[in-house]
Amino acid sequence: MNITVLLRMVPDVVEELEIAPDGRRLDDEMLRMILSESDDHALEQALLLKECLGGSVTAIAPEASEVNDALYTAVAKGADRAMKLTGLAAGGSTTVLARAFARVLSGGAGVVPADLILTGVQAHDDLDGLLAPLVAHHLGLPHVSIVTRVQVAADRKTAIVAREYPGGVHGEFEVPLPAVLGIQAAEKPPRYVPVAKVRAAMKSARIEELDQAAWEVPPAQIEVLRMDKPEVSSHAEMIEGTPDAMALRVCEILDARGLL
Repeated sequence: MNITVLLRMVPDVVEELEIAPDGRRLDDEMLRMILSESDDHALEQALLLKECLGGSVTAIAPEASEVNDALYTAVAKGADRAMKLTGLAAGGSTTVLARAFARVLSGGAGVVPADLILTGVQAHDDLDGLLAPLVAHHLGLPHVSIVTRVQVAADRKTAIVAREYPGGVHGEFEVPLPAVLGIQAAEKPPRYVPVAKVRAAMKSARIEELDQAAWEVPPAQIEVLRMDKPEVSSHAEMIEGTPDAMALRVCEILDARGLL
């Protein structure tokens, strides 16, 4: 069972985000990039399947700050191969990234054909969750997203996947392989790997680089004209007093805004 995991680096929102001087993107120098949480779950699900079924796991990520650390960590956790896509324009859209991943997965660059392609269902800088379905579209493969469980059949030709719906409802789908899955959560929490093991991976493993610039990946079709931080607005008014006084004040506020 050969499994490929598509990873993305996203800004750490714990840090204060700053806009670059051109006003059209985030300031790269002020960003701390981390592995997307749902992609970490996709990696964990791939490793669980490898431990159960054998085979190999290949982790692929586009070039970004701290991406080498993320790829070496993936190797330390159990991935067999780490690959980095270089030559992509900074701040590229999901559409561009999906095309780049599809070019790699379509048989170029010596990538082993995958029985399963896993990625996080979404990233917090890409809340539309389109990476998995777009990659599946470009490769002509079946796709299921918001997946919380994966069980591969004994003949390795199909998989039963559980998909999460609102309200705690789950559905099960039988999917022919190969397929692309957008992972919402792995069956177990992402494993912890000691720093010493990551350092050992840095010495023993190699990150393969794939130059996308030579492949002429189409540019983004959406252009960002300007980015702005949210404007500081007035704060909430705390209404105090007796119930009658508070009710009167609420009515005054609604009337002043033309809502009564």
